[in-house]
Amino acid sequence: MTPPDDDDATGIHCRLDELLAERGMTLTRLSEIVGVSIVNLSVLKNDRARAIRYSTLSAICRALDCEIGDLLVRAD
Repeated sequence: MTPPDDDDATGIHCRLDELLAERGMTLTRLSEIVGVSIVNLSVLKNDRARAIRYSTLSAICRALDCEIGDLLVRAD
């Protein structure tokens, strides 16, 4: 199996929009809590992120009171 090209989809879907809606939280508020820019969270939310730091992932999960598997799911 060959690794995906830079332009290929990763097969990972970020459920950030859904989790924010379930918790009644805005992207702006999440940005304030986790210390990550709205732009970077938006990139993640729209499945355009190529990487995410473990510290960022952990902070998002803490803020949303969720597990990593609630936030990131396989899209295939």
